[in-house]
Amino acid sequence: MPLLALNKPYGTICQFSPHETRPSLADWVRVPGVYPAGRLDSDSEGLLLLTDDGALQARIAEPRHKLVKRYWAQVEGEPRAADLKTLARGVDLGDYLTRPCRVEFVEPPAALWPRNPPIRYRAAKPTSWIELSITEGKNRQVRRMTAAVGFPTLRLVRVGIGALDIFALGLAPGDTVELPTRAPWDGVA
Repeated sequence: MPLLALNKPYGTICQFSPHETRPSLADWVRVPGVYPAGRLDSDSEGLLLLTDDGALQARIAEPRHKLVKRYWAQVEGEPRAADLKTLARGVDLGDYLTRPCRVEFVEPPAALWPRNPPIRYRAAKPTSWIELSITEGKNRQVRRMTAAVGFPTLRLVRVGIGALDIFALGLAPGDTVELPTRAPWDGVA
């Protein structure tokens, strides 16, 4: 029962079958029989867990287990503290109301790898980095949340799942490491 951590590179799709124009997980993961426990869209990057254990996959991915996923979002503009409070309370996205979450400003460390290709740069439009810790994981949720409060996401990096931290794991984009399946990292007994 392997459990793998992958630093999913930008542009990679979360499937193993080949794609005409984009790399897939098969380009980075050489362990047979594993599948992603949750997803990251192709425009997002960072920590992705893969396993062949369906129960473990569900424990990681399903919102009912409330495993915290941490994201760093580089947003267009400069949110105020009131904007972060709005995000933290939960945002009405039209088709659902997001659960309350933790949101704070962050300064990305030097360990954050450059994105290839880089995000668009416009001197007249400042950007800011925020960290959102959520227990859901609906399709494009973080991007939709930041856009709903007026600060579109330019770059999105999942930096943590439970107690796992991509920087502590030392994973560069495309790197994988095998993890113990029975460990205190997930906070679930």
